[in-house]
Amino acid sequence: MSKIQSLRGMSDLLPEQSAIWQYLEDKILSVLQSYGYREIRFPILENTELFKRSIGEVTDIVEKEMYTFADRNDESITLRPEGTAGCVRASEQNGLLYNQIQRLWYRGPMFRYERPQKGRLRQFHQFGAEVFGLQGPDIDAELLTMTARLWRELGISEHLTLQLNSLGSAACRATYREALVVYLSGYKEQLDADSQRRLDTNPLRILDSKSPQTQEILLGAPKLDEFLDADSQAHFKQLCGLLDAAGVAYEINHKLVRGLDYYGKTVFEWVTDALGAQGTVCAGGRYDGLVEQLGGKPTPAVGFGLGEERLALLLDAVGAVPDSVARHLDAYLVAVGDVSTAALLVSEALRTKCPQLRLQNHCGGGSFKNQLKKADRSGADIALIVGEDEAQAGTLTIKYLRENKDQLTVSVDEAVALLSKG
Repeated sequence: MSKIQSLRGMSDLLPEQSAIWQYLEDKILSVLQSYGYREIRFPILENTELFKRSIGEVTDIVEKEMYTFADRNDESITLRPEGTAGCVRASEQNGLLYNQIQRLWYRGPMFRYERPQKGRLRQFHQFGAEVFGLQGPDIDAELLTMTARLWRELGISEHLTLQLNSLGSAACRATYREALVVYLSGYKEQLDADSQRRLDTNPLRILDSKSPQTQEILLGAPKLDEFLDADSQAHFKQLCGLLDAAGVAYEINHKLVRGLDYYGKTVFEWVTDALGAQGTVCAGGRYDGLVEQLGGKPTPAVGFGLGEERLALLLDAVGAVPDSVARHLDAYLVAVGDVSTAALLVSEALRTKCPQLRLQNHCGGGSFKNQLKKADRSGADIALIVGEDEAQAGTLTIKYLRENKDQLTVSVDEAVALLSKG
């Protein structure tokens, strides 16, 4: 009988990898909570209409990438391809938005049917942060300084660049779109196939085309910043001033448009060249019209999503994972002779008195020599030895596995004092 394999593009997370993810998630949570953000959870499955109305029916996500199917009641439902729409739906449905300010975060799996490659999977995982009820550039700046702080905490700041742009209001985007279509229509046959299709459906997405020939054509195209209304220009100027004052470096990229229809004014991406082509690890922007578009009262909003897979890859690629993360044990307890009860009691006493200690008991018997080999292979710094002499005296022996130190025989309390010092 053949073995059943995981679905293509939906990967397992093995223990060696999960240690890095736990480290990463702890850092993200610590930073989010230090800025006063609170967690919200919402379903993986949503009504398909939610994503069509929010993301846009002519986007690649809705047209080609969503996992959509009919349930037993013949209702169209979709595995969430991103988090913002679900967060808006949940917040509005539960009365969190009207005349309120909310700073929210969430995490979990997202799903898109696209070609799997390094850093891009069909089931991928994101952290998201969304802010509702604030319309000034100060909250945009907070999100960006918060992510900059996260990169510092992770030790990867030098490997990330902030790209920034303003898409302006819906009205000025519509005017710009007309001018862009007029210009590009004169070069339609020279555009790549995706750009030719987008010319009639979503022409702004042509700006971030990966085709060198299309980018050459775009050099002479109208520039979006030339069409911005006065309010959008002032908003963007103030945001840049706040980032300058905070020491957050950025590059203005007038071709940055993002792939979702709901964005307006501020958009941004944190990118790296350490991961090859898949260089965006965090992206977002302002979406002031989305709550109303989904049936709520007009509510200003801004947020971002960051990809855990790509951040974990980046940490590994640049050597930013601390040695202590890869080592999942501090101590390995070796039991020699008929001392299983004593060994169990000693290990439980140590866990009670030293809660941060990562301690694994040897189980299954075996010679002292073989147990020490397993202790060494475990990666633990020390072996704690309980033999018949130790069991009778109420002590244990500490053997250092990574340092040239003499072994010690001590009481449990003395062991706690030594282990607490690291």
